[in-house]
Amino acid sequence: MSSWTPTTYKTTNWSDYNKALKQRGSLSIWFDAEMAWEAKPSGKRGRQQAYSNAAIQACLTIKVLFGLPLRQTTGFVESLLALTGLEWSVPDFSTLCRRQKTLPVSIPYRGSSGPLHLLIDSTGIKAEGEGEWNARKHGGPKRRLWRKIHIGIDEETLEIRAVEVTTSSIGDAPMLPDLLNQIPADEDLGSVTADGAFDTRKCHDAIAARNAHAVIPPRKNAKLWKAYTPGTIARNEAVRSSKYLGRALWRHLTGYHRRSRVETKMHCLKLLGQRLSARDFDRQVAEIQIRAAILNGFTALGIPKTVPAA
Repeated sequence: MSSWTPTTYKTTNWSDYNKALKQRGSLSIWFDAEMAWEAKPSGKRGRQQAYSNAAIQACLTIKVLFGLPLRQTTGFVESLLALTGLEWSVPDFSTLCRRQKTLPVSIPYRGSSGPLHLLIDSTGIKAEGEGEWNARKHGGPKRRLWRKIHIGIDEETLEIRAVEVTTSSIGDAPMLPDLLNQIPADEDLGSVTADGAFDTRKCHDAIAARNAHAVIPPRKNAKLWKAYTPGTIARNEAVRSSKYLGRALWRHLTGYHRRSRVETKMHCLKLLGQRLSARDFDRQVAEIQIRAAILNGFTALGIPKTVPAA
């Protein structure tokens, strides 16, 4: 069966999108005077925390956004608070380092107008080791450490709704149930789109348990599964459809091409840094979550709206 002609698109909101891109690069940083900067008493014995989680996340956000070390981050925040006229004390670098390990990062999102269509993908990011030039030129050191990032984004708003961080030895498919668990149980999940690495029983069963439609291309040598669960039935139907229509036409009709949006979001994550600055795993998790919060803030300013060109 012959393939179709690729669809071309045009952007309809260039003016608004251009303003949003300019705002992303603005150096105007606003501190809410009503923000709870100091921590509330916990009611427990022992020394109380001096700064709230929101204050720590604000400082670490500036650190990640501008690629600053911890000591320079404290100086940068001090100057910003002085310019805004807020007489707040700034946590020192050791406090930021200690609190980052256990910080519950808040990732804001607006949410879509209808059912959530989740796009899933995974990638690796360097945590330790020399750069690619040193590895190619001199062989590089023996120790090269990578972390794996698993994210799920909203197809409509392009916001990151779920994020998991693992070691490089963990596969893609085992993390899909954990990503789905980050979506509130009362939120309507329309579909989950992922690549062929997620074509497993556990993934299909997890998607079916949320009453969602799985858009996962079956493998080339895929066989029908014998167990009759909701996930198995949906997967077997995808196998029959892809064999009857052909893999290319099946991907076109199911909208599998939408998954390219999550690959673009992965590229945006790495634009904030090709490697992680933290050395402890828990701190690396917080650093990646802060990157996700930054990207959601950028996305909230505006995204392009495209339609098929005539």
